Formats: sequence, structure tokens, C-alpha cells
Amino acid sequence: MNRHATEDRPLIALMGPTASGKTAAALDLADWLGAAGIAGLTGAEVISVDSALVYRGMDIGTAKPGRDELARVPHHLIDICEPDQPYSAARFATDARAAIEAIRARGRLPLLVGGTMLYFKALLDGIDALPEADPDLRAILDAEAAERGWPAMHAELARVDPVTAARLKPNDSQRIQRALEVYRASGRALSEWFEQARREREVEGDAGLGRVVRIALEPGDRALLHRRIAERFDAMLAAGFVDEVRTLRLRPELHPDLPAIRAVGYRQAWAYLDGECGYDEFREKGIAATRQLAKRQLTWLRGMKEVLRIDTLASDAGRTLRETVASQLRSE
Repeated sequence: MNRHATEDRPLIALMGPTASGKTAAALDLADWLGAAGIAGLTGAEVISVDSALVYRGMDIGTAKPGRDELARVPHHLIDICEPDQPYSAARFATDARAAIEAIRARGRLPLLVGGTMLYFKALLDGIDALPEADPDLRAILDAEAAERGWPAMHAELARVDPVTAARLKPNDSQRIQRALEVYRASGRALSEWFEQARREREVEGDAGLGRVVRIALEPGDRALLHRRIAERFDAMLAAGFVDEVRTLRLRPELHPDLPAIRAVGYRQAWAYLDGECGYDEFREKGIAATRQLAKRQLTWLRGMKEVLRIDTLASDAGRTLRETVASQLRSE
């Protein structure tokens, strides 16, 4: 296999909201690519673009691919760190680039699949130049938030970085904290860093990634997506999600302020086990939080340019996705 030929192929990014069927679509596409032999490919491998799937021991609540799915198609960047270990968008970009290079060297097609849009942005648009996390500064911000509340911290962010504040909810503590941390550490707004990266990308391209085909798997029927979210959350509960979180709580190094435990579903389950609400209220809050996550993901996708959009819940979605990818590969 000619190494340069594999590098010249476009990179396929499958982006979509939670519960939209991304995993199933990617597996079917990878199977088809392996059988079809398009453009000399011997198959495809999945690179997970998900900020929760990186954590070991968090399987049910993240809808992590099962053993059979992982055996069916090779996956990367799943189960690579413990829930108490930090994992950033910048580290993801570094890890993903290494995986892309290795997959291409095997004559296979890398499929970036997930819904963590900041990770996609870090890899495809570049935010590696952001200031690194500062534990001392974060501790100061946490102390301020404990005294003033996150809505007040959001108001502060609106004064120094109105662009970032406009896309964040007043209680989105993790992202508000990071945006304020970047501003206080560098004196520059997070949105300014993103804009600089965008301008550099326009000049330099995707920094060695080649042409990127961005495909948004967007459900056309929002009500159907909401039903799927509720059904999946109930399936997680039936599979033992609460017991999974109960096991995590036995680990003394874990606490609800960690990014891993603040993941949708886990935060609500932890609060339920703390006795802050009853089971039915926990279920409702978990489903509502998941719906809010899907809404944020769809909003981000709608703001993206040069994206091919496919209704992932349509009956012909699989065929449309295969034809779209095949046309992109054959156009090289």
C-alpha cells in the first residue's frame, strides 16, 4: 500500500447528537468499506470523539460500545484513563493525530465518530495553543463559585468574553470555569484563541490531516430523538447504571466535581445516591439533561460550515451515508 496514497484520502468525521445512532452507523459503514474495497482501502477503524468514553469503569452510562462491537471494528481512544485523571481537548487532538497516522499506515480509513464538539474543534481547527490547566487557578475559581454561584461567574465571563458566554448556560460550571481560567491565565478571551486558530487553519490547512469531510448525522424528527433518548436512558437503568455509579462512589479519589463524574447521567445518579432526590426525579433529570446535551450538540452542528448533513433517523440513512462517503473517496 502506497503510504502517500492513504494520506491523500480525505478524513471522514461523523458528528451527531447523543442517541442519534452514530455508533451503529459507523460500524455499518466500516463493514461496508472493508467489503467494497473502494479506492484500495482494506477497511476502516473508528476513533472515538467522546469525552466520556475515554474513562475506564464508566461503561453503561456512556453507552460505550460492547465487546462484540469493539471486536467487529477496531476502536481507538476508549478506556484510556481513569475517571480521576484529567483529559483535555488538546490531549485528545494529540492522541487522535497519532491514531490517524497509524490507521492510515495500515491502509485503512480513519473514521472520527462522536458528539464532543470541542474535541472535533481541537483536532480539526486547532486549539493546542491554549494555556494548560492550572490547578491553583481552578481552585481559586471553585472557591469563588462556591461563594458567588456559577450564574455570577457566568456574568463575569459575559463581561470579559461575551462570545463564549453567549453559548454557555449560566450553570455550565465546567466550561465557565475553563473559559475564565484561560482569560485569567492569558489575558485573552477563549473566543479570541479560537478565532486565531481559525485564521491559522485558513492559511495552513488542517495541519497534516489532509481534506476533512465533515458529515453531520442530524435527526430530522426531534420528537423521535427525544423518544430515543428516554428509551436509551431506561435501557441504561435496566442494565445496572445505578450500580455502576454506586461502584464508582466506593473509590475515595472520585468526587462529584471531577469532569468525569459531571458527565450527563453520572452527575444526576451521584446526586440520587446522595439522597438529594428520589428515583423518579433522578430519571427525569437524567433524561432532561441528555436532551439538553443533544440540543447543544445540534446548535453547534448548525453553526458549522462545509458540512454534509444526513438525517440519521431516516429509513435510507445507511445507504445515503455509504453513497456520500464513496463519492468523497472516489473524487480524490
